[in-house]
Amino acid sequence: MDRRFLTVLGLSLMLALIVSMVFFQLVSAKGSTAEKPVVTLDIVVATKPLPLGLTIKPEDIKLAKVPEAQFPKGAFSKLEEVVDRPVISNILPEEAVLEGRLAARGSGMGLAPIIPVGMRAVAVRVSDVAGVAGFVLPGLRVDVLVTGRPPGTEGTVTTTCLQNILVLSSGQTIQADANGKAIQSPTVTVLVNPEQAEILTLAGNEGRVQLVLRNSGDQEIQKTPGSELAALYGGRGAPVAKVSAGGAAPRPRPRPVVQAAAIVPPPPPPPPPPEVVVIRGNQRTVEVVASKAN
Repeated sequence: MDRRFLTVLGLSLMLALIVSMVFFQLVSAKGSTAEKPVVTLDIVVATKPLPLGLTIKPEDIKLAKVPEAQFPKGAFSKLEEVVDRPVISNILPEEAVLEGRLAARGSGMGLAPIIPVGMRAVAVRVSDVAGVAGFVLPGLRVDVLVTGRPPGTEGTVTTTCLQNILVLSSGQTIQADANGKAIQSPTVTVLVNPEQAEILTLAGNEGRVQLVLRNSGDQEIQKTPGSELAALYGGRGAPVAKVSAGGAAPRPRPRPVVQAAAIVPPPPPPPPPPEVVVIRGNQRTVEVVASKAN
């Protein structure tokens, strides 16, 4: 047998053996990885949509399995940790219930859990405010205008008393309609600090309050001087008569007629005296001629 043929055959067998050993090691490593068990953890998820303000009950949640590496931060693994806690952010079905979407147990129901510490919720009567009352939806921002008569003045004034105020609810609804439709409601609840709550309450008691919608992305506070009734009509208007104790306004007193005195013009200045120019040689003089008496 040819020696060259034997050499090629031996090298081929050796190469095949090496390839087989490498393939065997790869398959063994893959098999060992696939057989490694995946550690899972229990996680609390919602069984149905959990809207804002809802207090979670046992039937609203369930346990599911999730890989340990995918367990989200702030999630719960026990049902009793979630029951009787109010929802402060909408939770979708099969979504994990997180700590940041719940209020503390015992913090109240409805609006109370979503009011931040140090803030207040105040209800404002709107009664079809300028045709936009139905569109003052939860989550929008408004300015508060008050119209009234300031002390010591005769006219009516409208001024902006609060700006960039968050709307918490429209009547009994604390979240916007899914279709974006108007929510007709006689009251709107806004989120303010204690000082703003005093201003808003005073404005509602002493004047007429109106809400003005603004772009939620507009955070700028405008300085407005307010508008007076006289300025609305170009500054014209008769002074308001004071009402007497009997309830009837007194008749205006007639103004005295003052005749203007005749204006006498001043006498004209006397005419200048006649003058004569006298030339003597190279000298020129001007002499005044005395007028003769009549």
